[in-house]
Amino acid sequence: MRARRRRFVQATTDKASPKFVPPEARIATFDQDGTLWVEHPLYTQLMYCLEKVPALVAKKPELKGAEPFRTVLQVLGGDRAAAEKLTMRDLEVVAAATLTGMTVEQFTAEVKQWLAAAKEARWKRPYTELTYLPMQEVLRYLRANGFKTYIVTGGGQDFVRVYAEGVYGIPPEQVVGSAGATKYGYAKDGTPVLRKESKLVLNDNGPGKPEGIHLMLGRRPSAAFGNSTGDQQMLEYTGAGEGPAWRCSSSTTMRAANMPMARRAGWQPPRWAPSPRLSMTRPRRRAGQSSA
Repeated sequence: MRARRRRFVQATTDKASPKFVPPEARIATFDQDGTLWVEHPLYTQLMYCLEKVPALVAKKPELKGAEPFRTVLQVLGGDRAAAEKLTMRDLEVVAAATLTGMTVEQFTAEVKQWLAAAKEARWKRPYTELTYLPMQEVLRYLRANGFKTYIVTGGGQDFVRVYAEGVYGIPPEQVVGSAGATKYGYAKDGTPVLRKESKLVLNDNGPGKPEGIHLMLGRRPSAAFGNSTGDQQMLEYTGAGEGPAWRCSSSTTMRAANMPMARRAGWQPPRWAPSPRLSMTRPRRRAGQSSA
């Protein structure tokens, strides 16, 4: 993978090269879950939603015996078999209840608080430490050679924006994700606020990824990285441009479903298999920030 990226960067940054890409057009997009950090056994944001249910029930006791909240409480209480009862619709209900109704500032504060305390069940480490080191290396290498790196994820845009800069060095304005509506209004003291609503504005998965890229970036990427069938259209879109393109796909799901097509399209699977055993890393610290 290092040789491939070196050849790609040399070809796209050398002004004498026929594949030269001007600095303003050097854009690389990365899926997050399963590409930049772990996604099994459950997505991190899904765990956040599930673990917010007890606090939600404390505020609204009538939900304790109502589904799907009753089942979620059973799961959190250790009944793993109960998790099989949860349908996609159930998870959507839980997400709507735990991700909306508050101001964007309140949401950001709640996510920060959860990330500071939550640990992944298997590895017993904070979720923000379970990133893939080879991909962190790719991010830094591309940025060092004039590329702007973006996260393009099916996960919640506001959720990922909370930690993307500290974990990946990617600022919030360079995160494109599934986005819910916000409504402008005023707090009790008259302060203008944006409040999160349950209406979905952008489903940034599958074909929604290139749609989101066009909507938020306005440029076609030169490089794209993904690990699942939900990234297929982003990889296709990247390769359909007039300039050079580097598309990298990984994971058993992508290989099993798309590898014949991927080979024809020229997608390059990495020569490493993501493994948190090899990729635990501490979050990046900003200049002057204490390690304590």
